[in-house]
Amino acid sequence: MAVLLVLGLLAGGALAYVWFSGGSGEPSTDVTAPPLTGSPTTAGAVAPTSSGSTTVPSAVDGALVFTIDKERSTATFQLDEVLNGSPKTVVGVTNEVAAQISFDPADASTVQVGKVLVNARTFETDSGIRDRAVRGPILGSADDQFELIEFTPTAIEGLSGAIEQGTTLEFQVAGDLTIKGTTVPVTFEVTANLADELTGKAVATVLRSDFGLEIPSVPNVADVSNEVILTLEFVAIPA
Repeated sequence: MAVLLVLGLLAGGALAYVWFSGGSGEPSTDVTAPPLTGSPTTAGAVAPTSSGSTTVPSAVDGALVFTIDKERSTATFQLDEVLNGSPKTVVGVTNEVAAQISFDPADASTVQVGKVLVNARTFETDSGIRDRAVRGPILGSADDQFELIEFTPTAIEGLSGAIEQGTTLEFQVAGDLTIKGTTVPVTFEVTANLADELTGKAVATVLRSDFGLEIPSVPNVADVSNEVILTLEFVAIPA
């Protein structure tokens, strides 16, 4: 009986820590796309971006500029766990995502992808307790210092020629992904289609351990996968 009581107190303490460390889940501010700077680059290189300004340019040296419409775009993470002894796939979703993309339709090698920002505090799964664990002890996003996940592109590969409306493009965007203060090089596989809007999906698989993301010990949860699938499904509109 004493052992059960101690275990119950420990479990209750773990849940209390998760609950209070998770915060409200409300963003401190609206996430805004850092504007692209400089001329469209060649050979798949990406010009540096700055998050210090919220001014959205209508073009970068004559190239078309598109801004992600966060009302119709989502950033998700997906991993596996064992919950109450049964395997479960967990998906966390937020539409608090921002970025800009520019290109000259006559030359796909001019594509620029600006810094991508995701508000980690706003991820939602199918469990409020899990949401608090994600934004609290796992991602630390309840702390303003780690509220945003940032992806800074450094190179684009797989694009050439003209970009024609209705054509599906497949290419790779490499860059530096920063989560909870740790930066790791990551490459996203991207598919995109240009019509009146620019739509597409970017997918990458990362390891929690690379970012030092640890799962708190809570009752009924075990064997959380180290691999995490990150996906950005976007609709971008002309700036």
